[in-house]
Amino acid sequence: MRDTRESRLLLVLLIAIAFALITVDIRGGEDSPVDGARQAAATVFGPIENGVSGAVDPIGNAVSAVRESGDRHDRLAELERENTALKAELGSDDRNRSRLKQLDELLKISGRGQYGIKGAQVIAIGAAQGFSWTITIDAGADDGIERDMTVLNHDGLVGRVTTVGPDTATVLLATDPDFTVGTRMEAADELGFASGQGDRPLRVELLNGKAEIKKGDRLVTFGSQADKPFVPGVPVGVVSRVDPSGGGLTRTLSVTPFVSFSKLDVVGVVVQAPEKDPRDTVLPKKPKPTPTPTVTVTVTPSASADGPNQQEQ
Repeated sequence: MRDTRESRLLLVLLIAIAFALITVDIRGGEDSPVDGARQAAATVFGPIENGVSGAVDPIGNAVSAVRESGDRHDRLAELERENTALKAELGSDDRNRSRLKQLDELLKISGRGQYGIKGAQVIAIGAAQGFSWTITIDAGADDGIERDMTVLNHDGLVGRVTTVGPDTATVLLATDPDFTVGTRMEAADELGFASGQGDRPLRVELLNGKAEIKKGDRLVTFGSQADKPFVPGVPVGVVSRVDPSGGGLTRTLSVTPFVSFSKLDVVGVVVQAPEKDPRDTVLPKKPKPTPTPTVTVTVTPSASADGPNQQEQ
């Protein structure tokens, strides 16, 4: 239709008629005189509306899916929480199994040495107590723990008790520079004193400057008077280096401790000393050396090219 004066008047007239019909329809309610026309329009345009609705439904479905995804997200989060809790439980079981194994080995050591021990767990390390190499255990005076008692684990000497509370105690580790313990060499019986050097091997001064010591030799605690602070026979470590004698009165050794001080968990406090010195019985069995395979090479002489069987011409 061309945009003329007549077309604009016709458009205004149609708009006026439309408003008039809407007014009549609203006032008429269910008895509206245009109800029949509306039903006819619905019959004609219904299929078109269905098509348009079908085109719009995916958008509506997507909105609905987003709304429902909130519920699914909550369920997924719940499943993830349950999975995390299960993993934590399994991890706890693994840790408990590790502790049971440590405790079992600790009981074996105490049995071989005839030590009466009180088991405890490490609950803090020395950073909270200053610059000393110490740990805190969950056993104290109420458990029979006293100052200057020997502390060991399934590998050997851990340290000695320095401070005791009702439910906890502080243990000075063998690696602390202020720690000193009397030692005895396995079999050789050479005596000395081991001192801590932090994260470095223990320093041992042997009283015999001419002692014949070699790398791989092992040491145990010599013991103290009245078994405090140290009971005898607790494994200390393995000689990792022997300094030259130099003609001095003492001889210096570097000793790698049996105990891994960065992995302390279950320990035992010796509350009752053995009736007699266990000597070397608490030391672990030495690993058997692996035999070095030998290869025998047999040289077979080669046959001579000019043999005796050559024919004469």
